[in-house]
Amino acid sequence: MKLIPIFMLISFVTLNSWAQNESENVRTINLDFKIEKGGLNNFFNECVGAGRANEGLRADWQQQLTYVKQECGFRYIRFHGLLTDDMGVYKEDRNGNPQYNYMYIDALFDFLLSIDIKPFVELGFMPNALASGEETIFWWKGNVTPPKDYDKWGALIENLVQHWTDRYGVEEVKSWYFEVWNEPNLTPYFWTSTMEEYFKLYEYSARAVKKVNPAYRIGGPGTAGAAWEPEMIEFCNKNNVPIDFVSAHAYGVNQGYLDEYGQAGTILAPQEFAVSGDVLQSRKEISESAMPGLELHYTEWSASYTPADPIHDSYHEASYVLQKLKQVGDAAQSMSYWVFTDIFEESAPRFTPFHGGFGMLNTQGINKPVFYAYQFLNKLGNTELENNDSKSWVCRDEDGNIQILAYDFTYTHPGDSVNNQEYYIRDLPAKDKGKLKINISNLPAGNYSVEVYKVGYRCNDAYTSYYDLGRPDQLTRLQVEQIKKINNGSPVSAEIIIINQNSEFIKELDIRENDVYFLNIIKL
Repeated sequence: MKLIPIFMLISFVTLNSWAQNESENVRTINLDFKIEKGGLNNFFNECVGAGRANEGLRADWQQQLTYVKQECGFRYIRFHGLLTDDMGVYKEDRNGNPQYNYMYIDALFDFLLSIDIKPFVELGFMPNALASGEETIFWWKGNVTPPKDYDKWGALIENLVQHWTDRYGVEEVKSWYFEVWNEPNLTPYFWTSTMEEYFKLYEYSARAVKKVNPAYRIGGPGTAGAAWEPEMIEFCNKNNVPIDFVSAHAYGVNQGYLDEYGQAGTILAPQEFAVSGDVLQSRKEISESAMPGLELHYTEWSASYTPADPIHDSYHEASYVLQKLKQVGDAAQSMSYWVFTDIFEESAPRFTPFHGGFGMLNTQGINKPVFYAYQFLNKLGNTELENNDSKSWVCRDEDGNIQILAYDFTYTHPGDSVNNQEYYIRDLPAKDKGKLKINISNLPAGNYSVEVYKVGYRCNDAYTSYYDLGRPDQLTRLQVEQIKKINNGSPVSAEIIIINQNSEFIKELDIRENDVYFLNIIKL
């Protein structure tokens, strides 16, 4: 148990130990230690995203993923570009015969499994030697055209899946997911053909995967804005095409679908159920379909779809993410945050340390506020307690310790007159929201350590620390260390309390707009 000496104190908590100031705005979370809701649904860290496969061969990428896995508990990872030419997977000899090479893929997948994280395999993009055209996307030129020969595409997928089966074993590969392509509804950016042509690609892929082992899981369509879902299910049902899950993507801005450089400008959607409304609608479409038992995986999501949106760096992102996950509830089997690191090169290497990148960590490995949101979620115990507060999780672990994750989400964006790219780069002080009061009854008598962690304005808020330095284009090693030290996630307070028989745990905290609190109550 780690405590901060400056905050160490002994306090006796009884039923009458708190006099509430009725004039203050007080949000109260009332809990009973003995009343359980049930097991915690930890869909929130089932999967996380990364840019492209080739970036996963970098030492710094691997170091950051190891750290994020350890702290946030992600069990799967999904990325683009597995079959793109920079992974050296496919070519043909002079007679047009396929030649396969999986050395780069092996190195990457061996690493992933070594840190106990499984691949959520995205099958794409098209190897140039197999492509029907030359259209590409991103700086690293992923080919987005259909195959020139669908039999050769199917043979590639079958050969690759068999290779994984031989290398890692049937039971391991049975635990993976296979997803066909990425956002084929965004033509011509990610797919140069039609929905019907995508369904053909999906059918060849699904039959190839299932030919290796019928128990392997495959799905799609991985569309932006949750498109093509009813059509996908209908196609598979009508044509007896295997499908185990539906996948889609959602981002919390209302305009556009692709903006690699952030030049068009984005505005955070003001609708209460932005992002989460798409997920709930997807679940409704599945439940009303001919295959109501299909799993639902949102394999990309975030506040904004561009890797040049400063909301990703802002303290607002932490509370935004928690709000959306709370609204989704049990509708999805996974919500894969896009992405874990700013080592991400869709628009080429970036030139500044905080540029609005998707990552939970910036390129130098500095924790952004959203990293702590996921770290807090990962610290929750396996059993939820009954809780009527709509913006918190309260859990208990097998040792009788309690974890409380509570947040405020307030939409502060000024509206259509200002883009995110102008607004979230500012110093944005948070307004006071009053008090957060936590009452827990029937807590067993004894001594407890109470650690309080926080994310919010100027608290584990790395971007504002960077802002204070004048937003330099480059950071020195000393500046990186300084920002990390200021925003290292240490408790803001720690104390030892004594709970007597028939007494109640009471804790009151000041809360501001978009603050996030995590309380760890440990029985000594």
